[in-house]
Amino acid sequence: MQIIAHRGASGDYPENTLLAIEQAIAQGADAIEIDVFAVQDELIVIHDHHLARTTNGSGSIYQYTLAELLQLNAGQGQRIPTLWQVLAVVQGKCWLNIELKGDDTVAPLLALLDKARQQLGFDCQQLLISSFNHHLLADIKLKRPTLKLGALTASLPIDYAAFASALQAYSVNCDVSFINQAFVDDAKARGLQVFVYTVDQTDDINRLKNYGVDGIFCNFPARSRAVL
Repeated sequence: MQIIAHRGASGDYPENTLLAIEQAIAQGADAIEIDVFAVQDELIVIHDHHLARTTNGSGSIYQYTLAELLQLNAGQGQRIPTLWQVLAVVQGKCWLNIELKGDDTVAPLLALLDKARQQLGFDCQQLLISSFNHHLLADIKLKRPTLKLGALTASLPIDYAAFASALQAYSVNCDVSFINQAFVDDAKARGLQVFVYTVDQTDDINRLKNYGVDGIFCNFPARSRAVL
């Protein structure tokens, strides 16, 4: 079962920062999960479009210029990183789950990945692109069919993982509160990987291991690794 660092090693370091990402890599995470919004056609790594919870800013990211956002303190002197900075840090060290949070993220993402391939030699097979907005995933599948998609759900659909199959997804990314053995079995029968968020408790880790899930999103990757 793979350990996916949720917003980096966010239990101990400021979430979605380069510090949290670097520490997750140092702790031996198999993958990093981050969240992105688009501002002035640049993808920035932050979970909320309101700033107060994770930075010293206030209001919405859309009330700021990109330059202003990149000057905010995201904790312990860290700045809000760009996706480009994250790609440069993780390249070759682990795989990366990019969760799209805004409606306008697909075009800048595809442009950035083209640039990363050309300038960094980045292997896009290291990527999983996920979203709760399944329209975005369908758009990506149409435009870049080789990219791996993770279909997110915070529910237990009546037809289990059929929605992820319809999207031709690589994985289904599920809420720990709703997943059960029947869902995992259905997803596996459809050839899907099963990743579960957010899992930090020992009883949940052991339960999901017994279900046969493929990976868990953890705020404390080293601690979860020790449990496994």
